[in-house]
Amino acid sequence: MPQSERTLLVPQQQIPIPASLSAEARSFLAKAIARLQAGSGEPASIVDDAERALQFLRVAATRFRGEVSSMPLSSGAVVHRVVPEGRVGRQANAVYMDIHGGGFVAGGGEMCRILAQLRAMDHGVEVWSVDYRLAPAAVFPAALDDCFEAYAGLIAEKKTGDVVLAGSSAGGNLAAATVLRARDEGMAMPAGLLLLTPALDLTWSGDSHCTNRHLDTNLTGSSAAGPGQYVSGDPTNPYLSPLFGDFTRGWPPTFLASGTRDLLLSDAVRMHVALRRCGVPADLYIQEAGSHGGFLGTAPEDHALMAECRTFVARILKLD
Repeated sequence: MPQSERTLLVPQQQIPIPASLSAEARSFLAKAIARLQAGSGEPASIVDDAERALQFLRVAATRFRGEVSSMPLSSGAVVHRVVPEGRVGRQANAVYMDIHGGGFVAGGGEMCRILAQLRAMDHGVEVWSVDYRLAPAAVFPAALDDCFEAYAGLIAEKKTGDVVLAGSSAGGNLAAATVLRARDEGMAMPAGLLLLTPALDLTWSGDSHCTNRHLDTNLTGSSAAGPGQYVSGDPTNPYLSPLFGDFTRGWPPTFLASGTRDLLLSDAVRMHVALRRCGVPADLYIQEAGSHGGFLGTAPEDHALMAECRTFVARILKLD
C-alpha cells in the first residue's frame, strides 16, 4: 500500500483551550502556549524542567513531619525511606513504593527524596522511593536492576499485601517492568500498581505519539530524547517496553492515568486494554486537555486525580 494511502493528511488548525477546564488549568495551558510560541517551539531539556519543578516542590515539602532516611543499594544507588507521623491502624504497616519520572535522565537526588515526602503526606503511609541510576551514564537495565533490588528488599521486610508500587512517566515504565521481573523470578507481586502518564512503549508505536505530538505542552515534539539514552538492545523487550509483556500469568490490580493531550496517552490506553483482556482489574483515568504530567499540580484537575489515587491505594491496602 502506498505511503499516501496509509497517512491521513489533516488541515492546519487552531486548537483552543477548552472552556470546560478550571481557571487554573486554562491559565497553565495559556502560559505554556505563550512560552512555546515565544521560543523555538520546543520545551527546555528534561533536566532543566526538573530543576524548575524542584523550586516549588521544596516549598510543598516543608509541611512534611516525620522521619527521612536513605538505604544504599549494591550499585551505589539509594532508596529514600520516609515515615510520616500519625500513622494509625493499617497505615502503620502499609508501604507505598514510588519510582520517580524524569525521562530516565532526571528526577533523582533531592527531587526523588522530596517526592517521597509528598507521597507520604498524600497517603499517610511509609514511602520507599528509589533513587535509581540515571542515563546516559547508566543504560538499561541499570535503573530496572536498582528498582528490582529495592522491591526485593521491601518484600523481604513487608507483606506484599501491604505494598503498593507506583511510578510516573519513566517511573511508570520501571514500576511495570519491576512487576514483570518479580513475577518472572517467582516473587510475590504487590497488592496494587499505579501507573501515572506511564511510558510503557519505548518503540513509540502508539497513535498519540503522532496525534498529540504538538498538543502536549509538557512534551512538545518528541518523547524519545531522554528514554532514547536509556534504551539498550531491542526496545520490544518487555523489561524495556512493559506494554509487550505477558499478563496472563498474573498481574496486580492497576490504576492508569493520562490526559487527552498526553503524548503518551496511547501507552496508557493500550495497557488498559491489554490488562482487561487478561481479566486483570484495571482502571483508566483520563484528564480533559491534560498533557504529560497533567497540569503539574497547579490545577483542581490534578487534585482530583490525586484523590482518585488515594481512593485506589486505600481500597487496595484496606486502610482505615
